[in-house]
Amino acid sequence: MPDIAVIGGSGFYTFLDDPDDLRVATPYGEVAVSVGNVAGREVAFLPRHGAHHEYPPHGVNYRGNLWALGSLGVRQVLGPCAVGSLRPELGPGTLVLPDQLVDRTSGRVQTYIEAGASHAPFADPYCPRIAEHVLAGEPEVVGGGTMVVVEGPRFSTRAESQWFAAQGWSLVNMTGHPEAVLARELGLCYSALALVTDLDAGLEVGEGVGQAEVFRIFAENIERLKALLGRVIADLPDPAGCTCSSWMDGVELAYELPAELPSSERS
Repeated sequence: MPDIAVIGGSGFYTFLDDPDDLRVATPYGEVAVSVGNVAGREVAFLPRHGAHHEYPPHGVNYRGNLWALGSLGVRQVLGPCAVGSLRPELGPGTLVLPDQLVDRTSGRVQTYIEAGASHAPFADPYCPRIAEHVLAGEPEVVGGGTMVVVEGPRFSTRAESQWFAAQGWSLVNMTGHPEAVLARELGLCYSALALVTDLDAGLEVGEGVGQAEVFRIFAENIERLKALLGRVIADLPDPAGCTCSSWMDGVELAYELPAELPSSERS
């Protein structure tokens, strides 16, 4: 059973060599997941937008994706994604491990809770243990910063981008939420790994951000990103006792968890 999962973003549709392709049934529909070996460890992989980018940011089955991974035994999730930069020093090609998130989406179901009261702590939305591990071993990765997640699929206006930057935020993205909070509700350790593909509209001159540019920069860096993920996965520490799941201790959850999660008896 895989303990680690990678959720690939735009342009990141394959990761594993000779994988087993699975169709995982969830309460939110069937989800395609591949399982294979990376650096001697069992790893699950799914492309966030589908194998052929058929799901736009607001159409991704976020609840199904995280549930499917949890039901396979995954405890730790790495979420590489394409982002625009709100800071001139974070140019295209920069890898960033943000430590904060701002939700500016609308209309997305962002919880597994259908009734009752269960309130997951989310002050620090990303796993600090994964962040410490990545930043200690990968000096090219910039640590810290806030990623604001917008609804999409359109890019930001210049005024929106300038407002985001004025708040002190660093990156803008379309898929980081509700992925992160759903992982927390399942007690999974989750970390975004953001690849800057462009300067956002508030910094850009000319016509602003375009899809072709975003996809081109991601494609140019995909092998570098895969290599980095392989190194990170090779010695990613055991998540036992991490606060990403220990918050559930003693809490009566108002929702069920996938049966394979060790905290399922709490539901």
